[in-house]
Amino acid sequence: MPYVHGVQTSEVPTSLLPPVQSDAGIPFVVGMAPVNMTDPTNVNKPVLCSSYAEAVAKFGYAAPVDDPVSGLKKHAFTISEFIQSQFALFQSAPVVIVNVLDPATHYTAATATKIKFDAQTATVTVKEQGIILSSVKLGPSGSQDGIESGKFSAAFDDEGNLVLAANKDENEDYYYTLDTDVNFAANKLDPSAVTDTQIIGGISAAGVRTGFELIEEVFPRFRVVPGTLVCPWRSQSASVAAVMAAKATKINEVFAAGAALIDAPTSVDQAVYSGVAAWKNTNNVMNKKQVVCWPRLNNDGVITAMSTELAGLMQQVDGNNDGVPYVSPSNNNFVCTGTVLENGTEVFLTQGEAANLNGNGVVTALNFIGGWKCWGNRTAIYPATTDPKDSFIPVERMFTWIANTLVQNYWSRVDFPLTRRQVDTVLDSVNIWLNGLAARQYILGGRVEFLADENPTTDLMDGILRFHLYVTPPGPNREIDFILEYDPEYLSTLFA
Repeated sequence: MPYVHGVQTSEVPTSLLPPVQSDAGIPFVVGMAPVNMTDPTNVNKPVLCSSYAEAVAKFGYAAPVDDPVSGLKKHAFTISEFIQSQFALFQSAPVVIVNVLDPATHYTAATATKIKFDAQTATVTVKEQGIILSSVKLGPSGSQDGIESGKFSAAFDDEGNLVLAANKDENEDYYYTLDTDVNFAANKLDPSAVTDTQIIGGISAAGVRTGFELIEEVFPRFRVVPGTLVCPWRSQSASVAAVMAAKATKINEVFAAGAALIDAPTSVDQAVYSGVAAWKNTNNVMNKKQVVCWPRLNNDGVITAMSTELAGLMQQVDGNNDGVPYVSPSNNNFVCTGTVLENGTEVFLTQGEAANLNGNGVVTALNFIGGWKCWGNRTAIYPATTDPKDSFIPVERMFTWIANTLVQNYWSRVDFPLTRRQVDTVLDSVNIWLNGLAARQYILGGRVEFLADENPTTDLMDGILRFHLYVTPPGPNREIDFILEYDPEYLSTLFA
C-alpha cells in the first residue's frame, strides 16, 4: 500500500437494492398476419411493438370481412384482430407478436381471374386480402407480366386489398388497354392452412425456434417478461391450450407468465353455456395458468375472440394500477355490443348463468349493470382446486409478478460471497419492498425470512441460499351480502 498523507474516499455497494418492477401484463401473441403487405419473410420472429403504427408496419393490417359462418364480419388474420383490439380499443402497450403464417407455404389461388383498369384513374382494386405481390401475373397465358416487368405498380389499401395501377411506356401509352378485361392470376395467403403443430412450434435440429417456443427468446432480445399468452381462436384446440399452459409455467427456466388465455369453443356441445365445463374436463383444460373465455364478443357487427379483448383489458387494468396485477379484470368493461356463438347466435346470459360459468372456472361477459363487463375471477383450475393462490386470477398473477421481480432484482447478487452481509442485503431489501407494497395495499402483508431448517449445512457448503417469502395478495371481493331486518322499534317514531 502506498504512503498516504491527507484525506481519501472510497465506495462500497449499497446494502439495500432498489427494485426493478416486472411488467405483469405484456401479451405474447402467436397467430396469422397479412405479412404480404409488409415483409413476407416476417415469419416466426418475435417482434416487440409499442404502437398501432409500429405493429401495422411490421405485420400489415387487414380489415374484417364478411364471415359466412356467423353472418357478421370477422378478421381473416388473427393478428390483425389483436392489433385492432390492443392498440385501438384498449390503447395498451407493449406487445410481443409472432406470425406463423408463411407466404411460401400457406397460400391458395386468388379467386379473381379478370381485372379492368379504370379509364379515369388507370387503377383497379382487387377486393381480396392476402394477395402475394411476387405471384401476381397480368396478361394472356404464356406471356404474363409480373411486378418486375414494370408494366404495373402495386400497393395495398387500408383494408388489405390489392390496388394495381397501369404504367405507361416510353411513348406515354399505357401498357394495358383501360376499361378492358385483363387476365389476372395470383396466390393469396391462406390462414386456414396453418396447423396447430405450426402454432405450437418447436426447436429444429439447427436450434431454430418456431411458434410458442419463441417465448424463450423474448427476454434475451427485449429484456421484458411476457405476462399473458394469447392465440386468438386457435387456443380452443386442446393441444394448443396445453402448450400455452406449459410455456406460461416456465420461461427461460426462471420466469413465468401470469396467464394463458384460452378460447373455449362456441359450437356443437358448447353452444349451450352448460357444456363449457364438460369441454374443460374432457380436454383437461384445468391448469392454474389457464384462463378460459366463453363465448365470443360482437363489437358492432364484428365477431372477436374474447381472449383478444381480455388481453388488452388485463393490461389496461394493470396500467391503471401502476403495472401491479393485484386488481381482477372482472367487472371491467369489454369493448363490445353483445356476445355471440361462432354461428352468430346472440347469447344473453343471466346473472345466475354467468355465475355458473364462473363456478366452473370460466370467464364470460355479462350485460347487467354498467354495460358489457368481463365477469369472472377464477382460473381454469377451479373448482378442482380452491387454493386462492392458484384459483383466483389476480392472486395467481401477483405471485407470478412477485417471483419475476425477485429474479430480476437479485440476479446481480448471484456469485457474491456467501456471507452474513449477503443474507442481510437480500432480507432488508426484500422486506422494505414488501412493506412498500403493503403500504399501497397491493398486498395485505408480506415478509421474507432466512430459516435455519430450510438451509442445511450441505446446501450452504454448496453455495445455496434459500429465503422463505410469506405474502398475501388481496383476493377479489366476489360477493357482498347485505342482511335486511325489519326493526319494530322504529315504530316509536310515530309518537315522537
